[in-house]
Amino acid sequence: MAKIKERVCTRCVMDTTDPNIVFNPKGECNHCIDWFKKMEKYNYSNKYDIHKLVEEVKESSKDSEYDCIIGISGGVDSTYLAYILVEKYKLNPLAVHFDNGWNSKQAVKNIKNLIKILDIDLETYVVDWEEYKELQKAYFKASVIDIEALTDHAIIATLYKTAEENNLKYILNGFNIKTELIIPKNWTFNKNDSKNLKDIIRKNSSVEIKSLPTISEKKIKEIKKNLVSINLFSYIDYNDSEAKKTIIEKLKWLDYGGKHYESVFTRFYQGYILPKKFNVDKRKAHLSCLVCSNDITRDKALEILKTDFYPQEKQQEDLKYVLKKLDFTADEFENYMKKDRVSHFKYKTNFTSFLRKKINLPDRFFNKIKYIK
Repeated sequence: MAKIKERVCTRCVMDTTDPNIVFNPKGECNHCIDWFKKMEKYNYSNKYDIHKLVEEVKESSKDSEYDCIIGISGGVDSTYLAYILVEKYKLNPLAVHFDNGWNSKQAVKNIKNLIKILDIDLETYVVDWEEYKELQKAYFKASVIDIEALTDHAIIATLYKTAEENNLKYILNGFNIKTELIIPKNWTFNKNDSKNLKDIIRKNSSVEIKSLPTISEKKIKEIKKNLVSINLFSYIDYNDSEAKKTIIEKLKWLDYGGKHYESVFTRFYQGYILPKKFNVDKRKAHLSCLVCSNDITRDKALEILKTDFYPQEKQQEDLKYVLKKLDFTADEFENYMKKDRVSHFKYKTNFTSFLRKKINLPDRFFNKIKYIK
């Protein structure tokens, strides 16, 4: 399959804003082709006996106060996960939330409603804001695309460490292969790569990591010997529209108007920084997943992409808030937005250091590496 310029997939809505996209003779892109191939692995009725899994979880935690660990952000996936675990499968999970200082008021309210209505315990890890602010600014200075890797890595570290501290074998997480599988490799970076995170910070900031939870891939491997992390939604028949309807009715959940918009920074990052600096509209990936799963039609997805999902007034409101919170001047931020993108592979990583030293290959080679989530 060869690359074709200025082209939109004929089956989903991914296009050539992903420079590595390729199409088959039918005009179908590698992203939706991969989506259907991977979905074949998951037969919802036969592949995994969910009820057997639930019994295994209960058996593994019979001497513990909780049955398992779940991450809570206030978003659709983690909220619906908590709901079905408690209401359908009668589990008693320990909910864990990583607070990086960017929760929207709506997210705080959604989490409070979830905890109260489901009557489960919540453990919140609050990072030191002054430290975290400087860490985020280091990522801005680095000009790499995945600023959110900082938060995502800390969430992973918090979940694993909490599970280990509570002697729990299972983490049931809300990663949803059905709605999140499509994501170009050069739009993101490996969230487990603590070496990359630390090198970015070391070279772009004088701040010392103290309160930010981090975890090495070696430590994750050690913990995984006694712990199992399962993407539960990969094994059940999940429908995004129905999930939203359920949590709105049962948990008084309020919609944010965008995927992962429970975080003010994520909303600004996805709605302002990614499109304007990196020419990336993440809605294309999210909507393509929904098209592939028959949640919406392709025509509907294309129609949504034409809408003003981030009104100018809201952009300016968020811009003002983000700059003030991060202690950025308007000029500093403007200079950042104009700065060329820098590859994550300009910094140390867990798995390419040796190759980069021995083989002189361009960044585009490394950007195509398929990271394991």
